[in-house]
Amino acid sequence: MLEDEILSEFRASEALLEGHFLLSSGRHSAHYLQCARVLMDPMRASRLAAALAATLPRELRQQIGKVISPAMGGVIIGHEMGRALGVEAMFVERPTGTFELRRGFSLKAGEKVLMVEDVVTTGLSSREAIAAIEAEGGIVVAGAALVDRSGGTADLGVPFYPLVSLSFPTYAPDELPPELAATQAIKPGSRAA
Repeated sequence: MLEDEILSEFRASEALLEGHFLLSSGRHSAHYLQCARVLMDPMRASRLAAALAATLPRELRQQIGKVISPAMGGVIIGHEMGRALGVEAMFVERPTGTFELRRGFSLKAGEKVLMVEDVVTTGLSSREAIAAIEAEGGIVVAGAALVDRSGGTADLGVPFYPLVSLSFPTYAPDELPPELAATQAIKPGSRAA
């Protein structure tokens, strides 16, 4: 799947938003990718996951025993990646503020895991999810995401495979350009800032 085709999927689902957004990372942006919208169509989600799985080197795909994603944003793409790779998919969630496996999900010691996100901006959620997976005995062999918003700067501590990289600028709260500072930020993400 080419970058234009991927962005076409986002536009067709009205998932590429413009305005003033407070991202899960705590940074601000004039653009937001609402991956929940692009993934609400099961066929589109399946196509995007298959394209993302195809970005992984074959030898890496063969190692993966489970896919784990952070709730909420990563649940659908994680499930679809499990389907694309032919392995089980689980998710970590934050019932008390820290990611953990719940709902009877567990890992065998040394089980090899692909951690999958919808969007990576700073990599914070990914690193937190990876830490939770490792605390349960899993070995995270790579991370993957539909979208890398970091401009290639996110360090997950493992090889990282995004489907597409986008370079929308983001700003710290004290660095807002005047046009954003003049408007109220909307917080569409799933994590409290």
